[in-house]
Amino acid sequence: MRAARVAATQGAKVLLAEESRVGGTCVIRGCVPKKLMVLASRVGMEMQDGRGFGWTFDAARFSWPDLKSNVDTELDRLEHAYATALSRAGVHTEASRAELLGGGCVKLCSTGERISGERILVATGATPINDDDLIGRSLCATSDDFFNWTTQPRRVVVQGAGYIALELACLLARLGSEVSVVFRADHILRGFDQELREHLQAELAAAGIRLVPRATLTAIRRDGQGLSATLSDASVITTDAIIRAIGRRPNTRGLGLARAGVTTDDRDAIVVGDDFQTSARGLYAVGDVTNRIQLTPMAIREGHVFAETVFAGRARSALPSIVPTAVFTTPELATVGQTEAEAVAWHEHVDVYSTQFSTHEGDLERARRQMLHEADRQARRRSHTGRPSCGSGCRRMIQVTGRRDHHGARKAILTPPWRYTQPAPRNG
Repeated sequence: MRAARVAATQGAKVLLAEESRVGGTCVIRGCVPKKLMVLASRVGMEMQDGRGFGWTFDAARFSWPDLKSNVDTELDRLEHAYATALSRAGVHTEASRAELLGGGCVKLCSTGERISGERILVATGATPINDDDLIGRSLCATSDDFFNWTTQPRRVVVQGAGYIALELACLLARLGSEVSVVFRADHILRGFDQELREHLQAELAAAGIRLVPRATLTAIRRDGQGLSATLSDASVITTDAIIRAIGRRPNTRGLGLARAGVTTDDRDAIVVGDDFQTSARGLYAVGDVTNRIQLTPMAIREGHVFAETVFAGRARSALPSIVPTAVFTTPELATVGQTEAEAVAWHEHVDVYSTQFSTHEGDLERARRQMLHEADRQARRRSHTGRPSCGSGCRRMIQVTGRRDHHGARKAILTPPWRYTQPAPRNG
């Protein structure tokens, strides 16, 4: 959408083919509905904290149908807003799947019409993986399916330990479901800072989520009104619903890439250069379909940079050196820069500052809300290499510190002069 709108404002004649709803993964079945549901899941915790601050709540009740109806209404509003913005910019939108025919030509599958263009941009994103050889996989839901649930399951098994798996597990547990998370590794969130992973894993267990490490699902069968999930250790979990969040793959199947001469890698991602050009002349790709940094803000940035470079002649880099990222669990997690292990591997000497403390929200109810913050710096230059954090509000803090780190901020600049205690560094 961003690429189409910016290109149109630069005078290009733009056709946007969309087989689903205008808004894409983030708006319709990703970030936006997820964040709304995460916020809903935290209300009960906030009401609990409120009692300690003198508030009384009588007959509190949660309704999944009401939440879903309100979320759907908001998504409808956003979809209309995006469609209107595209129309006002001069973008013509076709509600159809499009396939590449080669030679700068695409086919609109809804009508069979063939359309030629000087430039073609593929921005089809990624799709959940659920097509392996798991017995009974058709009985499982993906993250896309989750947002269509009309009722809340009492018991849920979530397979996976990445962003999506943990975010959905957390919000379901906070809304009252009994949640089990099954994952292959010893710890959640592979690729994140180890101390952060261990801290969040302990917090999730304390919140009542059953964690089942070093295990996978081997078979799913119907069991009366529910489902029976057999694990790789031969144990069985009886549940009402199963969400498989084991990863996403670039959404390239059936697009006609081979016919158009487009090269893909071993994960079916489109291979592009720094200018988003594929191996086929005049054919470009941006976002998750290229499997570089799978984050919505990065896809938006790439689309914007592509349009400005090609149609306005303003070339700039689409891949920043530092990318803040957040995981909307409860407590939430955010990080920017390198992990401690990466910093130690890259630099000769690294100082690691780590501190843990309680925030004030749950103090009066004796419900301690723990905050973990770590800062890694290259010792000789005293510049930050990474900044992982876990706790309330850390996603906002990372946005601010990430921008400062991008401009070379040093620890002394970010440490307030009134701070009277400071954790001692440990050397990596």
